[in-house]
Amino acid sequence: MSSNRLKHSKSPYLLQHADNPVDWYPWSDDAFEKAKAEDKPVFLSIGYATCHWCHVMAHESFEDDKVAELMNDAFVNIKVDREERPDIDNTYMTVCQMLTGRGGWPLTIVMTPDKEPFFAGTYLPKESRGQQLGMMDLIPQIHEIWTKDRNRIIQSVDSIKEGFSKTLTLGSSAENLTDDVIMKAKQSLDQQFDETHGGFGSRPKFPSPHNLLFLLNYASAMNDDSSKRMALHTLRQMRLGGIWDHIGGGFHRYSTDEKWLLPHFEKMLYDQAMLLLAYTEGWRMSGDPIFKDTCYRIFDYLVTNMRSPLGAFYSAEDADSEGEEGKFYVWEKHEIFDHLTKEKAELFCDVYNIKEEGNFRDEASGQITGQNIPHLRERLSEYASKNSLNYEKLEKSLTQIRTELFDIRKDRVPPLLDDKILTDWNGFLIAALATAGAVFNDSEFTDSAAEIESFISSKLVSSDGQLLHRFRDGDAGIESMADDYTSLVWGLIELYQTTQNPEYLQKAIHFQTIFSQEFSDDENGGYYFTSKNTDTPLGRQKEIYDGALPSSNSMAALNGFRLARLTGKTDYESKAEKIFRAFSQVIKDNPSAYTFALITKLTQKNEPREIAVASHSGNNYLGEILDYLSNQNRFQNSVILKTEKTQETLRKLSPFTESFPIDESLNIYVCKNFSCDTPVHSLDKLIENLR
Repeated sequence: MSSNRLKHSKSPYLLQHADNPVDWYPWSDDAFEKAKAEDKPVFLSIGYATCHWCHVMAHESFEDDKVAELMNDAFVNIKVDREERPDIDNTYMTVCQMLTGRGGWPLTIVMTPDKEPFFAGTYLPKESRGQQLGMMDLIPQIHEIWTKDRNRIIQSVDSIKEGFSKTLTLGSSAENLTDDVIMKAKQSLDQQFDETHGGFGSRPKFPSPHNLLFLLNYASAMNDDSSKRMALHTLRQMRLGGIWDHIGGGFHRYSTDEKWLLPHFEKMLYDQAMLLLAYTEGWRMSGDPIFKDTCYRIFDYLVTNMRSPLGAFYSAEDADSEGEEGKFYVWEKHEIFDHLTKEKAELFCDVYNIKEEGNFRDEASGQITGQNIPHLRERLSEYASKNSLNYEKLEKSLTQIRTELFDIRKDRVPPLLDDKILTDWNGFLIAALATAGAVFNDSEFTDSAAEIESFISSKLVSSDGQLLHRFRDGDAGIESMADDYTSLVWGLIELYQTTQNPEYLQKAIHFQTIFSQEFSDDENGGYYFTSKNTDTPLGRQKEIYDGALPSSNSMAALNGFRLARLTGKTDYESKAEKIFRAFSQVIKDNPSAYTFALITKLTQKNEPREIAVASHSGNNYLGEILDYLSNQNRFQNSVILKTEKTQETLRKLSPFTESFPIDESLNIYVCKNFSCDTPVHSLDKLIENLR
């Protein structure tokens, strides 16, 4: 089979389609010039390497000679990896949601050679099914309209462009965002909360760790037990459910049911990062050992499955193996008994609810499958108590059993590993690992965060100091987008807070400066998703919705606030305030959709503090002071360590520390609203002061 033009791509997703009979092009000028020269519309298909329904559409249509012949005759065909080009995906996903009321992947767009869309959909079957048009019918219909009724297409294009232009006004409000929006967000989460299973809404149910971080910060700021209870209950229920991989660790992407039992089996790097952060904060506020265990097992999973030899982390693991979703992860009961002793098999099956008939129903047919997803109905400590077992012995036995099953599972055909390295997703992980390193006082987390940062600095920064988005197979490329800058700056701030190495603060300031120059909307406030020099079809958009991940503007607001506190330069916070003004109307309309943005608003309301510690690096009491501060709320408390090793760098980065002398005593300055109290000199006095 001959390859198409995707064979030289670095994207694992595009390479999956390199042998399709469809004459695919990557997104390129060549493709659009060909479309213009031949007067053909462009068929744009957007997906990603670990997307289940992308695989289904590929097998049904893109690998089919008849469909490919129709596509090649009617269209110029373009494939895009949404994780490599979120800018393109964002634009055309907006169009799809405008036209159909929904979105998802694979995303299917048909457009003119001028990149103007006139048809949008998601997964399309090969043959029509009921009301759903299939590829074999759709392609001839579009070809007919294109060749014989072009005015109809022009009218559709004009209508879509007019509707899309309205989305470009998002982020152009000019009102102040009042504090009552914080309470309204919490009340909205109250109404959506599932008291039984945790989480928000019914099905499908997403982890949404930024909601949990918002609730935990709300609990701290407002002394509110109900928000803390919602967050901790959700964290516990997710860990018990099938969305957690009890054998190999790590979280699947989301749950298709309300019980967290039946997952969509993809494992995404960004989910592990944000959930590591949420479970770390959950442990810091509760001391619940299951949260700490979850953090360590997420880390073990990442190191085992997703860390590259160069220290950064790969993007995702597929849901499918051998063409079947979840096949790698599910078990038939006889398999357990075939591989374990009878005593071990009985214990595992009882604890993890393994049944002869299977423990879940197929989504499509509703039938019990005979397969099982290991999950818990209760915590192991509760199981031990109910069955009069010693908890420590039970945990030791189950750890050994899980290890045996993990070794057995390794012999199965594994899911595809998408081994591209993305700057933005690794930025999230730097933030999470640095936070965990501080809270658990464990350098293994922190060292891993520093290795990622070192990789990005050496491999993903261009010669002119700009960030690049993707690295794979020795090649760095693709101009960075807003998410790359905002997540990396966030990660660098957290790494600085954990290590107190001012080089990380210096880098955070450097990338924040570039970000502001290239992405800022100077007229209305906020930041565009693409840089000012990027050719963005239909126009530059700004993002604030906190969906699967915090949005770039939500992160930018947090970064601006944090940098202002760490440097004493109020311009950073002024720009953060402009973000809230720019998006004030949309946030007011649905506050619970912007919970990561509201973490910053909540922190501003909660008497944020700058804590400057001036000391000789060898002071006997310095370690306990830093250990204590490491376990405080990191958003509320910005910590700056001034020693003889850091004072020269801090003179440039944080000039307000110039007035804090390094002398024989250990001096701790607690500052609020850029005004500092008289220094204290001991941990007891610091604790008293913070209270």
